[in-house]
Amino acid sequence: MAAGPPPPLGPPVLPAFPEEGFGEKFMRKTRENPLVPLGCLCTVGVLTYGLISFKRGNTRQSQLMMRARILAQGFTFAALLGGMAVTALKSRQ
Repeated sequence: MAAGPPPPLGPPVLPAFPEEGFGEKFMRKTRENPLVPLGCLCTVGVLTYGLISFKRGNTRQSQLMMRARILAQGFTFAALLGGMAVTALKSRQ
């Protein structure tokens, strides 16, 4: 067993982004993982259409849109996890 320096105990060093505002951070994150904002927009669109259908009394269409909303949320969550996995793999290399 080779004796070497002990492993660092502190948190890992994260990349620093100098004075990044909300807009710049949003655009950077969107470029890194474009499927998450797309999934969020789809979820909001389906939810809105479902609520409009509910208000108009079209319960069949409303129920269909609520089920579609669940699928859109699942897609968004999968895209988020996929983006995190890709980012983790890139940081290891």
